Amino acid sequence: MAIIKPNNNTISAITALPAAISTGKVLQVVQGEYATEISVNTTSLTDTGLTASITPSSSSNKILIIVDGQGQTPANSGWGNAIVRGSTVIFQTNNYSNYDSQSTQNNMRATYHYLDSPSTTASTSYKLQVKAYIAGGAIVINDGDNKTTMTLMEIAGWL
Repeated sequence: MAIIKPNNNTISAITALPAAISTGKVLQVVQGEYATEISVNTTSLTDTGLTASITPSSSSNKILIIVDGQGQTPANSGWGNAIVRGSTVIFQTNNYSNYDSQSTQNNMRATYHYLDSPSTTASTSYKLQVKAYIAGGAIVINDGDNKTTMTLMEIAGWL
């Protein structure tokens, strides 16, 4: 096998490797968790108590948000979720993918990922809101020993 010589130099003439790629690196990770049980029986988005804040080091960086929710729904119901930055809904499940038409109570788990572009270097707060699929059909978040978590990851210099 032939040895390839970059720029027609000898191997010993190479003094440095190419610079590392500066984009896509995880710069910091923050996690919030909430374990207090709450009951929601409205079709309007309601705060769950789960929040997390992060301060981006550059306004061009992105924030990867991962939410893992735990709960129970009554028969023929389900829940919708929203991730809120400040007071603005930035991601919402509108399809009620957690709807279950069974005749019994259902344990549910929902995980969501969203890549946000807050375009700031100020402290940025995120929270989770939920709503019931059917009014009066109370859903319970963080039932028993479960907890809901939100992980925020600052991603460097997204192109």
